[in-house]
Amino acid sequence: MTEPAPTNTTAKRRFGGTPAQIRSALGFYKFLAYATGVMLLLVVVEMVAKYGFGAEIIAGGSAGALGLVQEAQVDSAGGFNLSTAVLIVHGWLYVVYLIADFRLWQFMRWPFSQFVIIALGGVVPLLSFIVEKRVHRRVEEELAAHPEARSRY
Repeated sequence: MTEPAPTNTTAKRRFGGTPAQIRSALGFYKFLAYATGVMLLLVVVEMVAKYGFGAEIIAGGSAGALGLVQEAQVDSAGGFNLSTAVLIVHGWLYVVYLIADFRLWQFMRWPFSQFVIIALGGVVPLLSFIVEKRVHRRVEEELAAHPEARSRY
């Protein structure tokens, strides 16, 4: 009888891009993780003002430089509605955050569950900072552990 050939348990790691592309995607992701996290904290402040005090945050107008105006008086108060602006900016930043998440996930060739975990970082307050730190560490560890890894090109 012939013995089966030994299997190679140390499969070579393959990335979806070069280390330079991965580090570029990581930097873009890191910037957006912090920006999205800060905007999400501002959304929390806006929600507390709106649902806790029944007011909108207004800059200028009768509210002065920055103030809370009751929802019924927002139209007559004048000024710039920061509550609405924060919601819009966070929404669009989150879309760009998802693009950065997808780009990094694609280059690293991680399972889809990792993409979902990173995406949730922009939804739960303070989680984007925690997830970003772990993702950054994991990417650097994988790049250092597999310098021989070939890109898809």
